[in-house]
Amino acid sequence: MDYGDKLFWLSVVIQRKYAQICAEFDLTPSQATLVCAVRNEPRQMTELATALGMTKNSLTQLVDRTARLELVSRASSVQDRRIVLLHATPKGKVLAEAVYAEITKRLPEIAKNLNDDDQRNFERVATAIADTSEFSPSGSTPPVTP
Repeated sequence: MDYGDKLFWLSVVIQRKYAQICAEFDLTPSQATLVCAVRNEPRQMTELATALGMTKNSLTQLVDRTARLELVSRASSVQDRRIVLLHATPKGKVLAEAVYAEITKRLPEIAKNLNDDDQRNFERVATAIADTSEFSPSGSTPPVTP
């Protein structure tokens, strides 16, 4: 198995773990990603579509499904009514905080079989990749998850 194959399977491991955690909260991974992305502040729909790698139509459908669960809501920007902002509802914020806490606690379990030095190296490398990625959660871009 070459390096590309190993990265492919690592992404599968991460996505499966993420999906398991989301399912425990009765959310799809996409719904969890969306609600976590807006948990701290409203985001423009166009910004979210770009950050999450979705078409505007796909994001709209995801928002519709998530809004029916009363986890997010839309509002027009006060400065420009053409801009649609997505907010976490109070219920959505509570759920997003719980999901996010569980994800950050349990996702590192994928490295549990590594020795301590390898776990530290994995954390260092994963951090470096995330920090230098075009999808880095630093700044105004919402977190992007599998």
